[in-house]
Amino acid sequence: MTAFTRLTTGLAWFAAALFVASGAMLTYEVVARYFFTRPTIWAAELSQLCLIWGSLMGMAWALAARRHIRVTAVTVLLPRRGQMALEFLAMLAVALFSAIVVWKGWAIFHDSFVRGRTTGSLLDLPSWVAELAVPAGFALLLVQALIEALRVARGDFTEPEKVPDE
Repeated sequence: MTAFTRLTTGLAWFAAALFVASGAMLTYEVVARYFFTRPTIWAAELSQLCLIWGSLMGMAWALAARRHIRVTAVTVLLPRRGQMALEFLAMLAVALFSAIVVWKGWAIFHDSFVRGRTTGSLLDLPSWVAELAVPAGFALLLVQALIEALRVARGDFTEPEKVPDE
């Protein structure tokens, strides 16, 4: 297991913990609001942050584990080399898209950080706290997409399963 694989696996577990924390915060908010008429000022915004960071930190692991959505209706009909070529091109497309999002996302984060923008909510958190998740998560996805493209180029490719005829 490479260091990057260990990093993305650890981040995936962290993302799972953030999803659990988000669910706990929202449950607490519902109970506080509807049973005790004491809503919080923090639960909705912090749970939203957990969902943002959790989703974006788990993307690289999802790509490596092939847990993302794949449409294979046409590719399974191709010979192995055709499937490998399309997989390689798909990983390059993911890498290119991720690089663009990192570039643009970093500019947005940096602008908010320099200007000191806040969310404007009751909690009034700095906007960059959520915005940093975008370039960070897509940077990880960029690296993972390049790793996957190299794997395919080396011939390490698992064909998608064919759906049996009914």
